[in-house]
Amino acid sequence: MIELPEAITVSKQLNDSIYGKRIMNVIAAHSPHKFAWYHGDPQKYHDLLAGKTIGKAESFGSMVRIKAGDAFILFGEGVGIRFFKEEEKKPQKHQLLIEFDDFSALIASVQMYGGLWCFKEGDLENYYYSVAKEKPSPLSDIFDRTYFESIISAPGNEKLSAKALLATEQRIPGLGNGVLQDILYNARIHPKRKVSTFTETDIDNLYNSIKSTLAQMTFEGGRDTERDLYGSFGGYKTKLSKNTAGKNCEICGSIIRKETYMGGSIYYCDGCQKI
Repeated sequence: MIELPEAITVSKQLNDSIYGKRIMNVIAAHSPHKFAWYHGDPQKYHDLLAGKTIGKAESFGSMVRIKAGDAFILFGEGVGIRFFKEEEKKPQKHQLLIEFDDFSALIASVQMYGGLWCFKEGDLENYYYSVAKEKPSPLSDIFDRTYFESIISAPGNEKLSAKALLATEQRIPGLGNGVLQDILYNARIHPKRKVSTFTETDIDNLYNSIKSTLAQMTFEGGRDTERDLYGSFGGYKTKLSKNTAGKNCEICGSIIRKETYMGGSIYYCDGCQKI
């Protein structure tokens, strides 16, 4: 799933690959998918976008937005986005295909679930999109220690687990269950540990880990569990993920464990991350 580091990486790649291209053809909802979400009638996407010139691509949390004339193309976290040159073989199954006048194409496919919204500015009402635009990125200066303290100390949050605090309710857009694992590992905090047990040192460590871990993931082009615009895995080597489950912790040698928790998987080291 795309999260903040991958969204930033893909946005930069889009600006390098399709900026200034003219849209020739759009095919939406070609391959039916129960959990592919569109804005309005996807069959009208061609009329909305054809003839428009691609502008700047930006990321908001885990979302990627592309300007196209007076319209926008917005992809949610569960969407795989790929760029194909004219001579490259294109997949037959997809939920959105945007072909340019040089016969290169942008193709998006939904994995488990995801949004592919095409709309004119002001037309889309989406809570996650609005929050992602409004709240500061954890990589920004606005996301400082004081701001993080306001998240920690919000009423009711002391009852939450570390995972629930960071990866639910859009408290920090773009920080999801994927990047969460290494953030908590670097802070030496178990994902099930309650916020009420955090010491000031824990809070400092967690804040610093959010900033530094996400910065490193972004600098290295996303995680090695996720693919970029060209289908390549990111350069950041995850410490806790499906790639390392069952292996030895690089710090203490304990086995890295995987469990189901809160509707998803968590990874942790018994030795480094105590409850």
